[in-house]
Amino acid sequence: MDRVRVGARPKARTPVAMPPRTATISIVIPTQRRTPGLARAARSVLRQTGVDHVARELVIADNDQVPSARPTAELLAAEAAFPVIYVHEPRSGVANARNAALGAARGALVAFLDDDQEAPAGWLAALLDVQARFDADAVFGPVQARVPAGVVEHRVYFEHFFSHLGPAEAGLKVGHTACGNSLVRRAALPDRHRPFSELRNQTGGEDDLLYGGMRAAGARFAWSPAACLFEDPLPERLSLNYTIARAFAYGHGPTVHCASSSPPDWLGVARWMAIGLTQALAFGLVAAGKWLVRAEDRALALDRAARGLGKVLWWGPFHIQFYGRTASQESSRPASHGLGGRKRNARVPV
Repeated sequence: MDRVRVGARPKARTPVAMPPRTATISIVIPTQRRTPGLARAARSVLRQTGVDHVARELVIADNDQVPSARPTAELLAAEAAFPVIYVHEPRSGVANARNAALGAARGALVAFLDDDQEAPAGWLAALLDVQARFDADAVFGPVQARVPAGVVEHRVYFEHFFSHLGPAEAGLKVGHTACGNSLVRRAALPDRHRPFSELRNQTGGEDDLLYGGMRAAGARFAWSPAACLFEDPLPERLSLNYTIARAFAYGHGPTVHCASSSPPDWLGVARWMAIGLTQALAFGLVAAGKWLVRAEDRALALDRAARGLGKVLWWGPFHIQFYGRTASQESSRPASHGLGGRKRNARVPV
């Protein structure tokens, strides 16, 4: 793994009175062969307002086999008023990429966004405000999907699937814990440099496993409704082939959590499998009926059925690889599973 500080060229500005720097914030973007998305996400980080009193750095973790994102990182460093650190992690996998970034990051707080997301100017300030108000170990914010206007069929479903919203008020009630759009206190991580499980490199869910462990250990989570990110789903992900497969994989979550506990919670496994079987049968029948009449919300019922089935068929042979494909694998089949946080939709229940 290579890590290089590609530097920062401070912009000329008129000196103004500013409060002392209070902390160092590392903003992490993992990426894999998506330089246009990386540039858009990173430039939105460079445009943040209300945080000039906070020492910041941007860490770009390139998970390509070759350092394809380095030229983009160098361009971004020339524009930045704070350090840009480039990390090349050739070992494929979403957990590897996140861990490599944390190994290079120096911040007491770490903010995450993905290379298919864009942050409005007040995003980071909103996360920091809620973290300070609630003394939170982790803060999460909403994500609003931007589905292209040309996508008509199943449009509402796709908007729901790739978005995750939550309460209108800031507080300690958190409905989801996806890594994309989060701020974490480094001291609260079980391992400050490699907290993401490499067992989840190909399947995703490394963030669920981490945050579930933090919550069980008593970590304090908070919600920041003002810290909203926009997400632009890749065109190849805007298909039922992708979203229903992801829904099936999301269904694995509660059953796998029980099975991987120490000691394993087999009663919990049986309970979730029974719940999943009920959901799969009930929503499967609903989906079949809705498909017959071409109901607009038919994909949502199919999604619910797939999540239920995932709770039942949760062990090894039914795991689907969503991350970690090499460039040659990408070229040999449609690229539908790039690197990014595990997307969960709070409005589509498990």
